[in-house]
Amino acid sequence: MTLVRFAPSPTGNLHVGNMRTALVNFLFARASGGAFMLRIDDTDDERSTPEFEASIRHDMQWMGMNWDQEDRQSTRIGRYREALDQLLQSGRAYKCFETQEELSLKRKSQLAAGRPPVYDRAALKLSDDEVRAREEAGEQPHYRFKLDDTVVTWQDLVRGEVSVPMSSLSDPVILRADGRVIYTLASVVDDLDHGVTHILRGEDHTTNSAAQIQLFEALGGEAPAMGHFALLAGADGEGLSKRLGSLSIGSLRDDDGIEAMAIASLLARIGTADPVEPRLDMGDLISGYDISRFGRATPRFDPAELRLLNSRILGMTGYDTVADRLHAIGVTAGAGFWEAVRGNISTLDEVAGLYAMATGDITPVIEDAGMLTTAASLLPDGEPDAETWPAWTRAIAGETGLKGKSLFMPLRLALTGQRSGPELAGLLPVMGRDRILARLRGEQA
Repeated sequence: MTLVRFAPSPTGNLHVGNMRTALVNFLFARASGGAFMLRIDDTDDERSTPEFEASIRHDMQWMGMNWDQEDRQSTRIGRYREALDQLLQSGRAYKCFETQEELSLKRKSQLAAGRPPVYDRAALKLSDDEVRAREEAGEQPHYRFKLDDTVVTWQDLVRGEVSVPMSSLSDPVILRADGRVIYTLASVVDDLDHGVTHILRGEDHTTNSAAQIQLFEALGGEAPAMGHFALLAGADGEGLSKRLGSLSIGSLRDDDGIEAMAIASLLARIGTADPVEPRLDMGDLISGYDISRFGRATPRFDPAELRLLNSRILGMTGYDTVADRLHAIGVTAGAGFWEAVRGNISTLDEVAGLYAMATGDITPVIEDAGMLTTAASLLPDGEPDAETWPAWTRAIAGETGLKGKSLFMPLRLALTGQRSGPELAGLLPVMGRDRILARLRGEQA
């Protein structure tokens, strides 16, 4: 069975970039009838926090992305040590003692000489006695995985055939001198043990994937199928890295009022050959989802496009879906009011302002007092309902001969104080007869 994983580090909040990775994996799993795993990569105990982990879980559940399995790396440290021992015994891992400063000087020297900054494997020249002496002197080694000098090739699910010459890469560090396991090793061990079948992530991991393919094999396993999709850029074509704070999922939800399905509708299709269209539930996105639809070009994430999607999704949303949320912001009018205003809002919170306009005090704008006096005399008896507006405007037109903008604009200005807005047919029942008459008279009501 297909098994994919999303493996966030709880060192920050989810933003549109890593939520896109999560969504791609989720949709791929669901479309193939497989399983979706949440793996908390919390080996960085200095920066990982329970609060960030709780935020990650909340954001994913809010998006409607429930997981079938979960694990966390901090409970598997012993397993990573076992894998390291296996690599040491087979000669595929080795101890190194260079400091960060020494490594930095080496890189600078290589670059100055016009050579690629690839680790020179100086540690492999140390004798057993030299290694033992340095450890007895209190030096703590870090460990590297020894790459085979070959070309690693795979059929990428997005990029097609990919080949990476391993001579262009440094032997990756897999355990730091402070004992902290590095993602390169931990992720491979986890994927092997859990039986992950597909790894779907950003193209910035492509060369890292080449090294990990050799690591899978060195540990006696086979690498999963891999797909690397282009990273998001901003609307201006620049990278998103400096703007990710304002593009966190929590900020888009809580500060900007963006709906979960607006985010999902955009992130599921951006960068693919399929059009970005508003979708009301995950099932619509899962149906026919195909990872091969991704292109190679850098997709641009435009907040303006997201806001437009948000508006369109709200305009398609039924009252029952939002009734509780409307009540929570003090909007107690029913389905008729929602249907009248939902096409005029960008975020749900804007409904509160329209409700206040319909039920609170405004200053009417009077453009044709005589016509408004006639309109007041023709207002049907009783409290307005869904049929009041068409019957009323027909009567006004018959009495005055007015039609079109000449008929409707004076009424809108008097009843709302605004030149544009929701259809008045849905607002009249909320306004009530007394308020309508008062506004036609130009009274603040």
